[in-house]
This record gives sequence, structure tokens and C-alpha cells, in this order.
Amino acid sequence: MPETPDHFLLICETCKGPENADALRTALEGNLPAGFAVRTVDCMAGCERPTTVGFQAVGKAQYLFGDIQSERDINAVTEFARQFHDRADGWTNATDRPRALFTKTLARMPCLNVEEHP
Repeated sequence: MPETPDHFLLICETCKGPENADALRTALEGNLPAGFAVRTVDCMAGCERPTTVGFQAVGKAQYLFGDIQSERDINAVTEFARQFHDRADGWTNATDRPRALFTKTLARMPCLNVEEHP
């Protein structure tokens, strides 16, 4: 496992509070691939569909999922973390992602490539 994480799973703590975010963090930590860090953050604008989680890594697409509430959702987030980690560009299609996340995808943003756009 790298000493410095290079992948991040973000958990919004605004809508349902820090206790909910901490419980989700506890459920996820230890089940994520090596190199992941879990961070709680302020609002990610998924207020209509709490709890929201995001995925980030340098040079990869970014994702935002909402309505993460059940054990099935948590298992799907863990499975997606492995997919995200294993793909060089992080890109997945909706049909590639765990089925439980199919209707929970709020956003996918392409990676930021600063070399192409000064």
C-alpha cells in the first residue's frame, strides 16, 4: 500500500450530519483497495439525494453518486472503488458499474488534463 493515498472517496456530511458520514466511513474503510483514503467533506450539491459520495484520483474521471443508504449500496460503492482503482483513466459506463449504482449516478466528469488546456 502506498504511504500516500492516490485515490480518494469523499463522503458528504452536510445533509445527514457528521455521524452519518462517520458511520459510512467506518463501513467502507478496510474494504477499499490499497491507495484509497476516505475523506468527509462539506456539501457536494447532492442534497436532493443524500448521502452522496464522490471518487477522485489524478488523471482519472471523477464520479458522484447519491442515495447511498443501505448495505447493498455500501457493497456497490466498495465494488466500484475496485473498478475505479483498476482502470487507468477511471472511466466506466453505467452498465459496467455495480447494478445497485445504476440509478444513483449523479455525475461523471472527465479527468482534468491541464497539458491540453493551458
